[in-house]
Amino acid sequence: DTSLVGAGANIVYPRVGQIVHYETELVAVIGKQAKGVSKRDALQYVLGYTCGNDVSERSIQRKEMAMGLMTVGKGFDTFAPIGPWIETELDPTNLRMRGRLNGVVVQECETSDLLFGVDALVEYLSACITLMPGDLIMTGTPGGVGPLKPGDRFDVEIDGIGILSNPVVAQEAARS
Repeated sequence: DTSLVGAGANIVYPRVGQIVHYETELVAVIGKQAKGVSKRDALQYVLGYTCGNDVSERSIQRKEMAMGLMTVGKGFDTFAPIGPWIETELDPTNLRMRGRLNGVVVQECETSDLLFGVDALVEYLSACITLMPGDLIMTGTPGGVGPLKPGDRFDVEIDGIGILSNPVVAQEAARS
């Protein structure tokens, strides 16, 4: 829960951070309990969609992945900004996604270019995990991920949803 922050909130660059990256993502918000859902029916279980930034500390993530897990590298406080709201009347299959670092487009694609659609992700996850209302599924990022540093601002824009904008601050600055 402490990873989640909203639009306008600070992304806190951790004191132990070495390589912190942004990741523009479409986020599916589950609207009703889903278990064993077929791809054909999957979108009926989605309440709506929002913008997300799946912030990652790569040096820690790489060490974790070598051990067969992924927890802290993506789980720091403030590393999951989402927003600005949930759009409930939207077809997620062909939306334009853009990530801007300090106003410059660094990521851009259509959701149809992602490896897996929302329907496939809901089917896959619900085969093993009961998805509950309010669960969030980040759907993957386009090419162009790159580093963040204190003083940066990162915007995720998805057509039909809006813009999620978050400044990056050093951990020391966040405490003052």
